[in-house]
Amino acid sequence: MIDIQNFGNRLMENLEKVMVGKRQTVEFVTIGLLCQGHILIEDVPGVGKTVLARSLALSLGCSFNRLQFTPDMLPSDVTGVSIYNQAKGEFEFRPGPILSQVVLVDEINRATPKTQAALLEAMEERQITVDGKTHKAPSPFMVLATQNPIEYEGTFPLPEAQLDRFLVRVRLGYPNPSDEIEILERQQLRHPIEELKPVIKSKEILDAMGAIKMVFVSDAVKKYIIELVTQTRENADIYLGASPRGSLALFRTGQALAALRGRSYVLPDDIKMLAVPVLAHRIIVSPAARLRELSAERIIDEILGRVAVPGGDYMEGGA
Repeated sequence: MIDIQNFGNRLMENLEKVMVGKRQTVEFVTIGLLCQGHILIEDVPGVGKTVLARSLALSLGCSFNRLQFTPDMLPSDVTGVSIYNQAKGEFEFRPGPILSQVVLVDEINRATPKTQAALLEAMEERQITVDGKTHKAPSPFMVLATQNPIEYEGTFPLPEAQLDRFLVRVRLGYPNPSDEIEILERQQLRHPIEELKPVIKSKEILDAMGAIKMVFVSDAVKKYIIELVTQTRENADIYLGASPRGSLALFRTGQALAALRGRSYVLPDDIKMLAVPVLAHRIIVSPAARLRELSAERIIDEILGRVAVPGGDYMEGGA
């Protein structure tokens, strides 16, 4: 069986050659990869969102495509188009950039809802349908989307169905002064991404994706997950709570985090650490709560404080 901890350390150490002082974000991206999920990176310009996606593709030796979303983009610019071949007398499909292993969708909220919707089938079913024909996405397949949370001019907010398809939402944030000095020094002569080499093979990725599903989750931890998600549906400050997809995301990411920490079982602390990045983007804050300047993250933190952490043995075969 593949050593997930060793797998994760190799990948994260390689990413940290480029991403300085962002260990937790790098870990969340690794979790997203192991869970075959997609990542929404929400932050201000210039903090390394695009570099993170490129570094991941290079570290995995995977094919990489970038989509720069703009208001005039069409769905066919994402999925591809069928073109008539006069020599053969038939239509040929020209695949779009979405049919790549790692896809960066830059400024996803700048495209119209119609173009945003072109991603839905690919993200959920790992396939696209063009002119009635289905085309499978390669494996592994991962979408990393970025958006600027500050600038709203000329943007189209992501609908709930789109947000729900992202496994986790992460924020990079500004580096601290010492990390920023290190960034300056590392990039004095060249960008470190130019020297990044693959450290993971495709078969390892697929084996790791299968291995995390074997991590044990006790009944107590399962009930804890469901209680947290149920609280998002019953909270007066939340207009729309997390869906069952959110419960499954918390369950699966918990397995991945436990495996990365070298355990064969999930702890409630794993779930607590993941609750905000997994659930906060899946809820809609009520208008009254927004007037009180309550954020989704703060509401999830309050729920974590209210829900009792289960006791007992969390290992397989425990009491």
